[in-house]
Amino acid sequence: MPTINDIARQLGVSKSTVSKAFNDADDISETLRKKILETAVAMGYKRNRIRKDAPKKLCILVTTMDYKNPAGFGHDLVTGFQQTAVLDGWDVEICRISDKEQTETSYDAFMLSHSYQGAFVLGFSLSDPWMEDFKTAGTPAVLHDNYIPNNPSAAYVGVNSEEGFDLAVSHLKQLGHTRIGYLGGDANSFIVRARCQAYLHAMERHGLTADQSLIGRSCFSFECTGMHLPRLLKNGVTAVLCEHDQLASAVLVHCMEAGIRVPEEVSVIGFDDTAFASCTIPPLTTIRQDQNALGRCGYYALTSLLNHTCISSLLLRAQLIKRHSTGPVPKAEL
Repeated sequence: MPTINDIARQLGVSKSTVSKAFNDADDISETLRKKILETAVAMGYKRNRIRKDAPKKLCILVTTMDYKNPAGFGHDLVTGFQQTAVLDGWDVEICRISDKEQTETSYDAFMLSHSYQGAFVLGFSLSDPWMEDFKTAGTPAVLHDNYIPNNPSAAYVGVNSEEGFDLAVSHLKQLGHTRIGYLGGDANSFIVRARCQAYLHAMERHGLTADQSLIGRSCFSFECTGMHLPRLLKNGVTAVLCEHDQLASAVLVHCMEAGIRVPEEVSVIGFDDTAFASCTIPPLTTIRQDQNALGRCGYYALTSLLNHTCISSLLLRAQLIKRHSTGPVPKAEL
């Protein structure tokens, strides 16, 4: 493994200059600091070679996900990770990362400059600059709802979408539904794509027809509902699977405003079992994600990577929570 001396020789600077770059000293230029960090990353330098008595540090990298609000999806993810890591003696810091920061420095260089030994990565879309970095990164990273192929330093944690949608389609089929539609977000996300595919696979496994006439996708929940739900209903859909609970809630609101009764005229299923799912009108049938357990799994996967056990994916079992937004197919459709 390269040393500080090796990096100094490579760049033609002093050992103390390299140390200053690693420790964010203010008496070297930002340009030189970045050059030193990027060179260290390229040479395969590991931060823990600087100070063996340094505290064990992990970080949680967040883009847009809400983790401060107890009702937000990310809150329990962060809590589950932090609580488990702290018990093992780790310091955990939460870093909200902007596109600008991702563009200005690489993931490995960022981790090196802050003495982080690994990261739990939340809320990244496929267009985020660091998604390319994760493909070759040497610093362990566990991504929630994002899969990075062919990198032994990256792992994916989430809920088994294939299993979740299979449970949902099976439930609806038992209630007599055969025309089951799907509403989701745009394709700039791994999990958005994965859930749409999971819906199509579940329909196929249960011998039901699914094509583009039964699918609607758009960036924003109410936009997606307003644009696509009337078309799905016109095409004979009697039940709608939604990519997430917020979208399912928008469907319920649209139906209420349009005088469409749920579940008497159309059944609705969400995904996540967020805090408000049991409080919608009617209470929402949904596929549960245990966010606290996902956070704990993120930590277990990360420590496995740190111990050179190459985990690809760690998926929790899906669970269908049956409430009152699903019911038998309308009699006219029987």
